Amino acid sequence: MPADPKIYHIVHVDRLPSIIADGRLWCDAEVVRRSPPGTTIGMNSIKQRRLNELTLTSRLFLRVGDCVPFYFCPRSIMVYLIHQADHPELAYHGGQQPIVHVEADMRQTVAWAEAQASAGPSRFRMPALITLKIDAISHS
Repeated sequence: MPADPKIYHIVHVDRLPSIIADGRLWCDAEVVRRSPPGTTIGMNSIKQRRLNELTLTSRLFLRVGDCVPFYFCPRSIMVYLIHQADHPELAYHGGQQPIVHVEADMRQTVAWAEAQASAGPSRFRMPALITLKIDAISHS
């Protein structure tokens, strides 16, 4: 594993003012609850499944949509789908130009998450992330 593995999040540029004002990225569950101004770029069917069906195996009470989605690859498949603009489930068709790629240090992000009172001490343990095939990810 690299000394400083990165994680990535994509967001439409018109969401940046609310992210900056709030000082954080929100999970999809909070985005739905807060209804901030800006464009949603993901597929609704995927978001709904994350919000209503998929749970974390380490915390069954926690749905995937309760966590901010990060990619482990610098190139997102969603940006490719946005570029192609032909997927039947993709409602956003504004192109990839206004998409911002947020990069974060994975270790610092996990440390931050573990330090948050609401995260609890064991929700985001690094050993669970070490099983990633970093060589495959970094060459994508």
